[in-house]
Amino acid sequence: MASMAVQLLGFFLGLLGFVGAVVATLLPHWRSTAYVGANIITATAYMKGLWMECVWHSTGIYQCELYRSLLALPRDLQAARALMVLSCVTSVLAALVSVMGMKCTRFARGSLVKSPLVLSGGVCFLCAGLLCLITVSWTTNDVIMDFYDPFLPSGQKYEIGLAVYLGYASACLSLSGGLVLCWSSSGDRSQRPPHAQRSQPSSPPPAFHNIYPPAPPYKPPDALKDNRAASFCSLSSNGYRLNNYV
Repeated sequence: MASMAVQLLGFFLGLLGFVGAVVATLLPHWRSTAYVGANIITATAYMKGLWMECVWHSTGIYQCELYRSLLALPRDLQAARALMVLSCVTSVLAALVSVMGMKCTRFARGSLVKSPLVLSGGVCFLCAGLLCLITVSWTTNDVIMDFYDPFLPSGQKYEIGLAVYLGYASACLSLSGGLVLCWSSSGDRSQRPPHAQRSQPSSPPPAFHNIYPPAPPYKPPDALKDNRAASFCSLSSNGYRLNNYV
């Protein structure tokens, strides 16, 4: 029961990380306008995401425009797109594999495949969390480097958006869920007895000489008169053998 609860905890942690990664991928709040230097006009705010660029006006108008060309985007933005999409796909695969391997499901119940499936799901959650963590760390480094670049105008500087912080939280949840699932699968393998011990018979087979008793000793037939054996071709008359009178 305790192992089942641990598996459920790890699965829901990984599932929360997947939902957070999807939301962070779709939101445009990866970079927001930095109000520094001469850029003190707060009536308009610009936000950039992986798929669109939005403008927010103080009057309440919110306008977004999708990026029309993929090849025209910077390489870091293209890499961030690919890594986040790959993280989401890996999380979906991890969720499916973990569901099949958990003890609370009926798939392959009582089979030895359960524990490897949970381990595979945990490893997939770990990979998804690492991909998300790499993407948000890369974006954070780019934003910080541009912010402290003295040759970059103040109007072109951005700050870290809310989607990046959400990506950090999602990566931590996915990594935690993967670690919990891997730990639960290792506990199941340590509690299971070895296969050799299960297949070993309880008692040795009986010896061969105890099954089959020894053959009786050979006893030669009694010799007839004059130490001569009876002949099958000897003549007889009225039940008497002729060689008895010779």
